[in-house]
Amino acid sequence: MVGAFSARCQPSIVARDHRVAQAIVLLSGGLDSTVAAWLLRPAVEPVLALTVDYGQKAARRELAAAYRLALTLGIQHRTVFIPYLREAARGALTDPKLELPRPSTEDLDDIEGAAKTNAAQVWVPNRNFALIAMAATWAETNGIEHVVCGFNREEAATFPDNSAEFIEAVNGALRLSTRNHVSVLAPTIGMNKKEIVEAGRRVGAPLEHCWSCYLGGDRPCGSCESCRRLARALAAAEPS
Repeated sequence: MVGAFSARCQPSIVARDHRVAQAIVLLSGGLDSTVAAWLLRPAVEPVLALTVDYGQKAARRELAAAYRLALTLGIQHRTVFIPYLREAARGALTDPKLELPRPSTEDLDDIEGAAKTNAAQVWVPNRNFALIAMAATWAETNGIEHVVCGFNREEAATFPDNSAEFIEAVNGALRLSTRNHVSVLAPTIGMNKKEIVEAGRRVGAPLEHCWSCYLGGDRPCGSCESCRRLARALAAAEPS
């Protein structure tokens, strides 16, 4: 499973005292982080799921999904509130006054056009680095070696903080900022959404419990970028 990493950014899976390596999972409740958590077992033992409420419109549904997924994993779940991201960010992901972009399926691959424009509208500055730094603090304090994230090749094309280069840079910083050299693991980093769905099905991840919509309504909106990507992946993926 860990072979899905690029060799450049894949840290070794480290364990102390001859035990299985342990990890904190940054669990958003969405497809990518869910499959990432399931893929790493049993090589890495997830021991805590952290879900962050930073004022995103889908927070209520993401937290509910993440809590249910953590129960299924059999691990503790904690909600972490980062209000400064809500106050500082100005994008449509957090600002209730701004409408989310509604791309067509074709727009998703228009990297230099519509996809780039849409990504800019939902961008939250430094979000992933802030979340990882927070999780790494929990990890070192509890003697845990890894933080698991659900980054992927598809979204890295327009969100650079989903990329292998980002993981490599973050792990370099963590080697200096944590005494036990906490590292980020992202087993989905080399995959697109279709491949993530297929990998999740192979390892029995409960994809039906995920919440991937940018909004927090009673059901997914079906028209935001995240919904479009998930729908395309589910349609294209090989059946389980």
